[in-house]
Amino acid sequence: MNLGGFKNKEVLVDLTDGTVSYRSINEEDAKKFIGGRGLGVKYVLDNGPEVEPLSPENILCIMTGPVTGSRSAMSGRLCVVTKSPLTETVTDSHMGGWTAARLKWSGIDNIIVKGKSDKPVYLYVEDGRAEIRDASNLWGTSTRAFIKAMQDQYGEKDLSVMAIGQAGENTVRFASFINEHDRSAGRGGTAAVAGYKKLKAIVIKAPQKGNMPVAKLDTEYKEANKKALKAVLEGGLTAPNKGGLSVYGTNVLTNLINEVGALPTKNSQLTHWDEAEKHSGEYVNQHLRVANKSCHACPVGCKIEVEVKDGKYKTRVESVEFESAWSLGSNCLLSDAKAISYLIDRCNEYGLDTIELGHAFSITMEAYEKGIISEELNWGDADAMIELTRKIAYREGLGGLLAEGPARAAASWGAPELSMSVKGQSIPAYDPRGIQGIGLGYATSNRGACHLRGYTVASEIAGIPEPTDRLKPEGKGELLKVFQDMLAFSDSMNICKFSSFSENAEHYAEQYSTMTGIPMTAEDVMKAGERIYNLERYYNNLAGFNKRENDFLPKRFTEEPASGNSAGHVSRMDIMLEEYYKVRGWVDGVVPEVKLRELGIIDPESQTV
Repeated sequence: MNLGGFKNKEVLVDLTDGTVSYRSINEEDAKKFIGGRGLGVKYVLDNGPEVEPLSPENILCIMTGPVTGSRSAMSGRLCVVTKSPLTETVTDSHMGGWTAARLKWSGIDNIIVKGKSDKPVYLYVEDGRAEIRDASNLWGTSTRAFIKAMQDQYGEKDLSVMAIGQAGENTVRFASFINEHDRSAGRGGTAAVAGYKKLKAIVIKAPQKGNMPVAKLDTEYKEANKKALKAVLEGGLTAPNKGGLSVYGTNVLTNLINEVGALPTKNSQLTHWDEAEKHSGEYVNQHLRVANKSCHACPVGCKIEVEVKDGKYKTRVESVEFESAWSLGSNCLLSDAKAISYLIDRCNEYGLDTIELGHAFSITMEAYEKGIISEELNWGDADAMIELTRKIAYREGLGGLLAEGPARAAASWGAPELSMSVKGQSIPAYDPRGIQGIGLGYATSNRGACHLRGYTVASEIAGIPEPTDRLKPEGKGELLKVFQDMLAFSDSMNICKFSSFSENAEHYAEQYSTMTGIPMTAEDVMKAGERIYNLERYYNNLAGFNKRENDFLPKRFTEEPASGNSAGHVSRMDIMLEEYYKVRGWVDGVVPEVKLRELGIIDPESQTV
């Protein structure tokens, strides 16, 4: 392989046989699908879209990109790619901190795990080698207890651990990997796949010195990185100690989104709540913040570490982010930031997706309020939510049903309309009635409802790169495609999405070109992103998601008007979806053969990917 940035080494782990082997990266695949998310999806597609998510045949891909662990700003990202047990689509879930950088510094780009162990194990990585080690005595421990055990055994210096907790062990369909910095690969249930395979963790020992990726064009790369870093340092949201992300973390959005009437409240029955301010970034910054933490090569420091110093919610945790604060807060009519902090702490201990957990609560609260179920859970009852979190992690009682995911639970009650989900994954913190483009994004996301596939909020709320009317449906198909394609590229280069608030496709192209040695323009960035997005959609089509109705929103969003400053509005999917399909060149959500050939996903000769 002749590309800069890559170590050109992948670890292949077969847990059934208990073997570890190594291979080089196919250079043509790396050129076509970039790395990270894109290359991981290629591997999952090659493994077959028909596999059961919780089976030995499903693979778990731990992926870095060509700039991971480098000097590129915000290049400390790792993604886990697999077939999701929550959605049964392809999924990729991303994690910050230092784990990704250390994997690259260890001399390894990616880890691909298949099979199923007959006993609990973890994978230990050091000096370009990996070894399967026994975890039997630590099975049943929380993520943090396992991480502490590894730090005691191997020393904290130069060590990163990404572990599953009891939720992953018990195959909760929205279980998450957690690393030593409370960073989470949160969505899609990737940790349930690991739990099924009896894989407790990946433990990496690697110093930075001398092991950073080597740029093919070093002088030019330094200049490209300098240019990109300048954009981040001067960005309105990303500027260190000045921008909203740096000062307040992602929770800077709570008051803003609530004010425009787009904060889903009480399981999306409302879109504004006067009490939301009590768990906002401004409130947390004033009352609970004790530190700002950062990831590898990140000057922004958006992770706000908080501490509740006494009382029954005593904790110190990273962090009360926007999505977590909303899902466990306004979504459930809980305004107590201390209780929310403690609930986040529990999620990190057990290894649970905070977004999906909040929805598990809110559908239960609405179902109880409407007399659909008899199990009591009242709006805003923090202590009951804390206990139910434990029951979900251990699959006890009602928790066992909710562990299947809110969409499955609501359907089992005969009330699927209670679940605010798409393809089985629950929506994030932006109401699609008050922000039209993001609703289209939820509906057409390849991993189920997700704001991070195509963050049109940047344009519709923040005016980045230019403002669009948040309540106007026209033009949102084209806008969304641009965001989806660009972010598919950045996820595959494995650079933090928040870089897109300051950097553009030209910045990405220059860093990629000078690192790898492959000439790339801004137009090439967008084409590569389009290829990756269509690759994912092709996988989903083959997995059975091949109908227009798969790209839907719950009727609450299309039939029940919003409140607050979006009062009277509903999501206009009728206008946006048709426009989106036309811009994408899809037929009722299916990628036609001509598009697959155009993008090089199907080879013109062999008709293979």
